[in-house]
Amino acid sequence: MVGKEDICATCHEHATCKQKEGKKMCICKYGFVGNGRTHCTDKNECQFGATVVCGSHTSCHNTLGGFYCVCLEGYRATNNNKTFIPNDGTFCTDIDECEVSGLCRQGGRCVNTDGSFECYCMDGYVPKSGPEPFHPTRDATSCTEIDCGTPPEVPDGYIIGNYTSRLGGQVHYACKEGFFSGPEDAISSCTALGTWESPKLNCQEIDCGRPPEVPHAVLLGNHSSSLGSVAHYVCQEGFESRQGEITSVCTEKGTWRESTLTCTEIITEINDVSVFDNTCMRWQVNPGRINNQIMYVVYIKGHRADPTESVHEETVNLTTDSGTPEVCLDLYPGTNYTVSISTAPPRRSVPAIIGFQTAEDDLLEDDGIFNISIFNEACLKLNRHSRKVGSEQIYQFKVLGRRWYLNDFYHATSFNLTTREQTSVVCLDLYPATEYTVNITRLRSPEQHSVQIRITTAPAEKQIIGNISIFNETCLRWRRTKTADIEEMYLFHIRGLRWYQKEFAQEMIFNITTSSQASEMCLDLRPGTNYSVSVQALSSALPVVISLTTQITEPPLPEVDFFTVHGGPLPRLKLRTAKEENGPISSYQVLVVPLALQSTFSCDSEGITSFFSNTSDTDGYVAAELLAKDVPDDGMEITVGDRLYYGKYYNAPLKIGNDYCIILRITSEWNKVRRCSCAVWAQVKGKKRSRRD
Repeated sequence: MVGKEDICATCHEHATCKQKEGKKMCICKYGFVGNGRTHCTDKNECQFGATVVCGSHTSCHNTLGGFYCVCLEGYRATNNNKTFIPNDGTFCTDIDECEVSGLCRQGGRCVNTDGSFECYCMDGYVPKSGPEPFHPTRDATSCTEIDCGTPPEVPDGYIIGNYTSRLGGQVHYACKEGFFSGPEDAISSCTALGTWESPKLNCQEIDCGRPPEVPHAVLLGNHSSSLGSVAHYVCQEGFESRQGEITSVCTEKGTWRESTLTCTEIITEINDVSVFDNTCMRWQVNPGRINNQIMYVVYIKGHRADPTESVHEETVNLTTDSGTPEVCLDLYPGTNYTVSISTAPPRRSVPAIIGFQTAEDDLLEDDGIFNISIFNEACLKLNRHSRKVGSEQIYQFKVLGRRWYLNDFYHATSFNLTTREQTSVVCLDLYPATEYTVNITRLRSPEQHSVQIRITTAPAEKQIIGNISIFNETCLRWRRTKTADIEEMYLFHIRGLRWYQKEFAQEMIFNITTSSQASEMCLDLRPGTNYSVSVQALSSALPVVISLTTQITEPPLPEVDFFTVHGGPLPRLKLRTAKEENGPISSYQVLVVPLALQSTFSCDSEGITSFFSNTSDTDGYVAAELLAKDVPDDGMEITVGDRLYYGKYYNAPLKIGNDYCIILRITSEWNKVRRCSCAVWAQVKGKKRSRRD
């Protein structure tokens, strides 16, 4: 008899034998499916998805007869194991990666997200490449400190003081000398985008336009309307400036700074009128106020016995610069006269009035006596006392002229005048600005009678200086318009001003004498100065005024305390201000030059550039630039390599182990001319690394 089959012996290897209702059965183990005897295949618990099987934020991993769960990146299991089976209540919770320092590295700010984190750049930093937010392992970017670099340039402007190019750094601008701006914003800020704001400063060249009008004054010569230009005025006839010359200066605001001086009316005071030689008059004018010719109007009115009957009425003009004028009048004998003396317009005076009686005629046939009066400056009126009519008379004239300012000047002439007239008129051909003695002798008379008079001619109103020009910067050349080969004295009055140096003033007064028709004169003038040059021929009434500007020369050498440093940090260097002797000081520059190039370095070299230039390593660079107006009068200190910007230049640390020469350069710029002076400030040999580096 065959034994009964053992069911349990036929179960699959992944099945177990269980008795159920009295029968043995093969049942696949947990995690397997099948009939238990011929096959038990692995059950894939993960086929329904990790979220269904393991929960959120997981991955499901099937195993032979089972499975396990793993939290996704950014999550961890609550049982703190790497794997778990969710039937024990374990689940995945978010990990706060931002609790781990350094994930976003320097300048980054970590923000936790569901299962991950993101990096944002903090204030003052921007993503180096790519957008934000970013992930440091996924994205090839990081946060870098904002550096806006070199600020934008403003045409005809400059940067005031030093600045930083980090976020929030501000650059203040101002216009260069000779330029001005309106109320525009003069500040540029370094923005979060790593760029500078565009400055709105608009610098325009200063042009003051036409100088202002000064009441009762005339503008002299040619003038410029640029910064520092000086306009000169002269008072009109009849007016004077008692406190000095009237000038107006073109200021940095683009307007003329008007003079506080004015032209006031000259009121001539006529005093001490007296009569001499019966028909001649003399008077005085207020002293110290006569500096040019004055025309006097002498009004004559004569009466005889009947005071209401006018027998003689006449007006005589006299022009002279004398402080005690004299005039001899052609008056009737035995007549009561009232004479009024006043100045002609535009001058003003209070008339001086005097009354007197002329002597009676002695009724002689012809005694040879005559008198002379002057009119129109160089004309004489001869009046015979004789009542004989028609007799011929001969007058001899001897004329001699001298000029007080010329030792060798003489003008001599003589002639005779034959006349039958009772009253004769003779006009003499005289030189201007000359003192003449005229001797007149009546030859045909019982006794020779002579009269001597003095005439001072006024300077010529017409200018005799022509074609005046400037050459070699400080020399003048001119021609005389008259051809007479006589000596002439020229008076020079020179005034020099500097708009950049208010305390500077130069004044020279001198004269030269020459008989040349074409004259030249070189002046001893200071550099960098605006000059007004007045040249007056003393035989002419008015001067010729021209303006000239001398060019600047090299500024004085910088005063420095020289240092040699063998390794270690540089000491703070003392910057001393320079005097504006040869022109306006514009700027101070600190130059870093390789020591090997010191002997070949040229002070006016334009090859020195900024630190960031491609040639900075070989040719050197400008480490700092300070405008003269920003340097205190007592100087300041500066440290090479302090990592600040001075003007548009970066003061970079010196490279370790290199040898350098530190140079201080002073620059003057004016009228499109640039001049420089340099001094070696320090030598650095084999600089070692310091903490600051």
